[in-house]
Amino acid sequence: MRSTFMLMTICAAFWSSAHAQTQDSAAIQRLADGRPNLSGVWQALTTANWNIEPHGASAGPPEHGALLAAPPGRGIVEGDEIPYRPEALARKQRNHEQRWSEDPEVKCFMPGVPRANYMPYPFQIFHSEGHMLFAYQFAGAARIINLVEHDESAIDSWMGVSNGRWEGDTLVVEVSGFNGLAWLDRAGNHASNTLRVVERYTFAGRDAIDYEATLEDPQTFTRPWKMSFRLFRRPDSDGHLMEFKCVEFTEELLYGEFYKKPAQ
Repeated sequence: MRSTFMLMTICAAFWSSAHAQTQDSAAIQRLADGRPNLSGVWQALTTANWNIEPHGASAGPPEHGALLAAPPGRGIVEGDEIPYRPEALARKQRNHEQRWSEDPEVKCFMPGVPRANYMPYPFQIFHSEGHMLFAYQFAGAARIINLVEHDESAIDSWMGVSNGRWEGDTLVVEVSGFNGLAWLDRAGNHASNTLRVVERYTFAGRDAIDYEATLEDPQTFTRPWKMSFRLFRRPDSDGHLMEFKCVEFTEELLYGEFYKKPAQ
């Protein structure tokens, strides 16, 4: 009797899972060519921008009270720890000590990939024939996903070069050509200009995407490693990005010492 009950429970769970997957597949909005329609404004609900590894709450500069304190988070790194080479781990620790002035986010530099996807700012996805555009609110960053004619990087840059393809309903994007200056979070995690990122975007329902990124950088890490989290489509009926030009907010930090000096 007990085994029969267990079998019925397993079958019910399997049916429920299969039914949910069917519903999820049917709920996906699609383009005219049948591919998933990722259009819309998306945002991650994680604390990864503060630290992609598991972390407790921590204080900011004392003069700012709780304003710049870091909230606790479970992290988004598979295995909970980044496999740094010893010298790269030492640099991460130096970055952490200097984070209030050296994090590229402080200076309104473009955030790089994958950080752009889990900052506490939305981004918008547009489709066109053969390409996709990812427009990020922070620093006006953007990147084009080449779906047909793939490009190689002519020059290293903050956002790199993105070449995409479809594997079933999953968008796979390979990103390379970075300048090695971007950080992965405010904690000082980093990579070099040899970083290669493979992103996977898979719908987890009508308005949710499961995001996964594999990072490979032999100069910085002992092996490739993964991060994953969920993106949510914002429900605004007229959803679009609002402008957030942060450059003007950094002028005092970047140039204050120059314009404050008296003329000779």
